Amino acid sequence: MSGAPDQTVYIVDDDEALRDSLVWLLESNSYRVAQFDSAEVFLAAYRPEMAGCLVLDVRMPGMSGLELYERLRDRHATLPVVFITGHGDVPMAVSVLKKGAVDFIEKPFTDRDMLKLIDQCLATERENRERLRQDAAVARRLDQLTGREMEVLELIIAGRLNKQIADDLGISIKTVEVHRARVMEKMEAGSLAELVQAVMSCETARGRFSTL
Repeated sequence: MSGAPDQTVYIVDDDEALRDSLVWLLESNSYRVAQFDSAEVFLAAYRPEMAGCLVLDVRMPGMSGLELYERLRDRHATLPVVFITGHGDVPMAVSVLKKGAVDFIEKPFTDRDMLKLIDQCLATERENRERLRQDAAVARRLDQLTGREMEVLELIIAGRLNKQIADDLGISIKTVEVHRARVMEKMEAGSLAELVQAVMSCETARGRFSTL
């Protein structure tokens, strides 16, 4: 695998020889690569729309890889990170795994192991972006619902039947059916199961509904 056309492997390491070696390895396997010789330079170049993954050395002069990782977390960056570590850095690398890093690789590493980790990172990033795209689409559809339609939707998600929804809201069953049809149309759901799945999987929706 070499990642999607819009994905780039960003290498941040002060070791020029290691950077050159990684660039050669990745470009020879058809990956897009960008290299940076310090955490500060990468942070200055970072943009939220960057797609791909980050290969990051733990120890560097100035800002360390761990400090850069924390800065990126503060910015809600979504780039998956693989840390390059020396033997003494393994405990630190393990600690960042608990904070969301994808993995770490210990020097010296094989080309095969590095490529495997990068493939995992790129696959994770593609999945994350697709989930964010789907969440954004569901959130846009939710914004189209009226207040009453939102109430009906929440009760649908809670498993209430039309008669129960009518009783809960003090409206007729016919009115519930009208609202329900409009909810299905605006949410672009072909079935009740599709509607429930879309809303349940959307973080924005989970934040809006008390029943989720």
